Amino acid sequence: MADERYPEPKAPDRMPPGQRFVNGWPVSHYGPVPRFRPERWSLRVFGATASGDTHEWTFDDLAGLPRTTVTADLHCASGPTSTGHEWYGIPATTVLDLVPPAPEVTHVMAWAEYGYSANLRLADFTSSQTLMATHHNGEPLTAEHGFPLRLVVPHLFGYKGPKWLRGIEYMTADRRGFWEERGYHNLADPWLQQRYSYQEDASD
Repeated sequence: MADERYPEPKAPDRMPPGQRFVNGWPVSHYGPVPRFRPERWSLRVFGATASGDTHEWTFDDLAGLPRTTVTADLHCASGPTSTGHEWYGIPATTVLDLVPPAPEVTHVMAWAEYGYSANLRLADFTSSQTLMATHHNGEPLTAEHGFPLRLVVPHLFGYKGPKWLRGIEYMTADRRGFWEERGYHNLADPWLQQRYSYQEDASD
């Protein structure tokens, strides 16, 4: 479901303008680290599904889903870029294959713990690089970095990839997520330096 208007990400050794290299993998998030309770955890796909139904996977169900590995950089809108992350997890396209969206769906909202959300164009969600990560550099994600599931969208700024992912909502129109409502750019392309909402134009 690729869209030629939104090309695949640049090569991972390219540094976006205005970014600075940082060593390691700094921890950055809003709010506390949630406690994982496997018996209560699920990933829900809802909204404008083709069937009109909601689908849920338990934590154990995730083991039966396809996996892929993506090596990419992580860009923070405040400037730091850390490079060479190896992500392992479930391709985002798997969600659309198993729970197809209605034909009129244009965007998704990624929902995480504590009501955190991030909106994405459908074309960004269906990029071959977008995945729901369970592992990083060969090890399970730590709690601070998003265990058990973290959305990774390497071609956008990091706030578009929520930690502690809990749901994907199919939408027939755009709606701003948590940081987008608080002054961050609605599209978040680091290569275009789309950091803040005041930079948006009518086409965004």
